[in-house]
Amino acid sequence: MIKRSSTLLIYRVLACMILLLCMTPAIRAQKVAVKTNLLYDATTTPNIGAELQTGRHTSLQVIYGLNPWKSTDSERLMRHWVVNPEFRYWFCRPMMGHFVGVDALGGEYRVQGIHLPFGMFPSLKDNRYVGWYAGGGIAYGYAFPLSKHWNVEAAIGVGYVYTQYKKYECERCGALLGRDHKNYVGPTKAAINLVYVF
Repeated sequence: MIKRSSTLLIYRVLACMILLLCMTPAIRAQKVAVKTNLLYDATTTPNIGAELQTGRHTSLQVIYGLNPWKSTDSERLMRHWVVNPEFRYWFCRPMMGHFVGVDALGGEYRVQGIHLPFGMFPSLKDNRYVGWYAGGGIAYGYAFPLSKHWNVEAAIGVGYVYTQYKKYECERCGALLGRDHKNYVGPTKAAINLVYVF
């Protein structure tokens, strides 16, 4: 179960980290950016990220997303949080052009009545799942400069995710049907990020 106090604490810590990165005089010569994944926003999951140039061709980013909303539809539920750090190698210079990345991801979820593409997890339509996940993968992307400070960044990724969960009959009253785990290999990232570079 997602604990509201712990997710709010994580959200505040990440916001403070981003603020400190922006205010630190020692990194003035390096690029710092804040971003949001518009595709993730479209799923009603607010998210925020920060990226820091770590070398002539490298950067490190962390993105945090949280979907705390209760649906008005009692049949559907999609509450979760995710943390997604990524190390990137840029072929030109950081935050411009082509890049490849190695990332990790982890979080918790509580879902029910959701239809996922490509036939992934078909029993989500009829059962409730509560659990956690962790994994990692590789990504490819491209950053399109719009102006001196604004970029749009597109990225896709594949990888591996391990999840442990409890399966229930329904959201409120259903009995516990069991505990299990699953290994997943496939798409793990799709992003269209709106980026502000300091």
